[in-house]
Amino acid sequence: MDQPLIVLLGQTAVGKTALSLKLAQELNGEIISADSRLFYRGMDIGTAKPTPAEQATAPHHLIDLCQPDETITLGDYQRRAYQTIEYVLANGRLPILVGGTGQYVKAVVEGWGIPEVPPHPKLRDALARLPGPELARWLAALDPEAAEKHDPRNLRRVIRALEVTLVAGRPISELQQKNPPPYRICQIGLARPREELYARIDRRVDEMMAHGLLDELKQLREKGYGRRLPSMSGLGYRQLWAYLHGEMSLEEAVERIKFETHRFARHQANWFREDDPAIKWFSMGEGVETAVLEHVQSWLQEGHSGNGHT
Repeated sequence: MDQPLIVLLGQTAVGKTALSLKLAQELNGEIISADSRLFYRGMDIGTAKPTPAEQATAPHHLIDLCQPDETITLGDYQRRAYQTIEYVLANGRLPILVGGTGQYVKAVVEGWGIPEVPPHPKLRDALARLPGPELARWLAALDPEAAEKHDPRNLRRVIRALEVTLVAGRPISELQQKNPPPYRICQIGLARPREELYARIDRRVDEMMAHGLLDELKQLREKGYGRRLPSMSGLGYRQLWAYLHGEMSLEEAVERIKFETHRFARHQANWFREDDPAIKWFSMGEGVETAVLEHVQSWLQEGHSGNGHT
């Protein structure tokens, strides 16, 4: 019988971390991160990385994988995720995939084919010199399906999609054929009303600043990590780099972090749709931990009895 995999997903600041810890403690589970912002060592505050105390309450995987000037590709991540799931299962424990990076969650759950096209720096540089709207139109002409999936503001991903399509001579969406993994998967989505979510985001940004996000960035800068690294394009870091370069006041930078995080949360919702029949949604509030736990326990029991579903 297929082995179980729990997937806990939702928008940033919705409350995934606390609930994942509860599930791991109650169900003999181990947490596997599906958040691309958590890969980088030394980037802790701005990524809302689980604290050392939180990580001590349950085993965590795929956090602190590399330095800020290194790269983890989607294919790298997918391979590591499958290896980690197998490791956790082999030890008789329950793997719990947790994240808000829709692309990474989907790559694991749906078994995406990841095009093995290595980076082509010269092509990337040439593409990067083109205006963003032109890149988006070009991708739409070559691969409408890929263009629909990629936020045109995320130039790095648009450029990568064009790079793969141009080098391979086939649309990237065609190369991304799916081969679902051999797991019995229970996907749980967490949701909050938009205004409540925005308020939580704003409080978290204020807490990040109070806990030393600006100092964290300055320390990274002192270690030689520059503004143009992909890791530094993340929310919080990008805006504070602008402050350090005198492009806006600190107050403006903080407000920009909040605004851009709101927009990021809206974009995440495109990956995690409430009408997706594969996802069981729960509204965050009183009693949700118990409701989710009971749902997962029932689902696991169905699997043991042979009547499970994916």
